[in-house]
Formats: sequence, structure tokens, C-alpha cells
Amino acid sequence: MFVRKVTTVLKPDSISKFSLLMEQEIIPMLRKQAGFQDELTFFAPSEDAVTSISLWDKASDAETYSQGTFPSVLKLLAALVEGTPKVDTYEVLNSTFHKIVAAVAA
Repeated sequence: MFVRKVTTVLKPDSISKFSLLMEQEIIPMLRKQAGFQDELTFFAPSEDAVTSISLWDKASDAETYSQGTFPSVLKLLAALVEGTPKVDTYEVLNSTFHKIVAAVAA
């Protein structure tokens, strides 16, 4: 399993609009993507920052989303965010929710 972590600074007082946009527009787009598993979004009120973590079957699924659909997501969010979102990627080692255990290196 593979993870994309996107951290975004929101403009003041835009969390409600962001949350609604995620629920009505962005999450439905994610659900249509091959290999998509789950989306978790966290809000840090003291920083007006949002971190979204999406889980994917494999890195290539996340990359296809990143190159194909993510630019459209950025356009939808443009009026709500300050600066450029920071994107990081990870390989999942363990997950109790998804019952994953990383392969042990030989």
C-alpha cells in the first residue's frame, strides 16, 4: 500500500468551505480512481493547515492520480488555499485498519 500526504495552508475562515468541497467534489473524484483505498483529512486550527492522507493500492495508482486528477483538485481548492500544497509520498509499513504488515527484508 502507498500513501500520498498533502499539507495545505488555508486562507482564514475557509475550513467549512474546504470540508464541504472535500465531501461533495474531491472525495467522489478519488473514489473513481483505480487503486484508491481511503482518504483521511486533519485540520490544525492554530495553523489554518490541513493535511490529507490518501491510501492507494500501489505507487503507480497514486502517481496516475497525481498526474491526471490532482491538478483539477488544485483548481477546485485555489480560492481556499495559500501558497502551494506540499506533497510527500510513503510506502505503508503497517496498518491495523488495513491489516497490512510490511515484508521483512531478507
